[in-house]
Amino acid sequence: MNIRGLIDRTTRTFAQEGLPTPRLDAEVLLAACLQTDRSEFYIHPEREVPPDRRRRFARWVGRRRRGQPVAYITGEKEFWSLPLAVGPQVLVPRPETEILVEEVLRLASSLPADPRILEVGVGSGAVSIALATELPRARIAATDISPDALALARVNARRHGVDGRIALMAGDLFEPVRGPFDLVVSNPPYIPEGSYDGLPVEVRCEPRLALLAGPDGTDVHRRLIADGGRYLKAGGWLCLEMGEGQGGRLTAALEKAGYTDIVRRKDYGGRERVIRARWR
Repeated sequence: MNIRGLIDRTTRTFAQEGLPTPRLDAEVLLAACLQTDRSEFYIHPEREVPPDRRRRFARWVGRRRRGQPVAYITGEKEFWSLPLAVGPQVLVPRPETEILVEEVLRLASSLPADPRILEVGVGSGAVSIALATELPRARIAATDISPDALALARVNARRHGVDGRIALMAGDLFEPVRGPFDLVVSNPPYIPEGSYDGLPVEVRCEPRLALLAGPDGTDVHRRLIADGGRYLKAGGWLCLEMGEGQGGRLTAALEKAGYTDIVRRKDYGGRERVIRARWR
């Protein structure tokens, strides 16, 4: 069977399963299986797929039909144009989180030339690695409660040549670090616990600890806000990703804790995605 036939058949299969992006999923899986770029499919659609690759592709299609994220199947996801190794020990990096990176870079002009930055909950390393590539003089510390996530972050940092500029530490939130920092950034869990059963199957494949945060999804944000001032320099910034509908509650929490210059920013889908504030 050739490339066009495999993609068309798999697209129909994924569409029947109700997957949201059936053709894209089929193309990404086949490209990874063939270790090629998707553009090759449009240049050489009649290329025959060797039997051993067809068998591997069939196994991958089966895993996708069972709800596994495409990135877990291929073992890789692109973030900020950087390919990153991913697996079930971490959240799959999402395009919306690039807004968090953009917001930190917007603040860069207000930071020292060699800013001290902390990421809480580093996961795969996506945010810290993107910041390290964009801010070559930054000194970055990053924490995570999961040793497996930290191990993967080390692999990704080494892959992109920034492992010498990111200090990875195990512990809960601020536990392993000493301040003060010029900026603290985090993409914490923000899904309400009661919403878990309604999540897509592929999201429920991701680490539950990295998804859920109490009744309204802001438990971890509130801890970061409450403790952040002890780890920020005067005038330092706290920059957080958040879920839809959480902006008002987090703004109130920030104001109560003494933060100023609070700004909420929408992602490119029109949903409030990032909130940032300055420590008094």
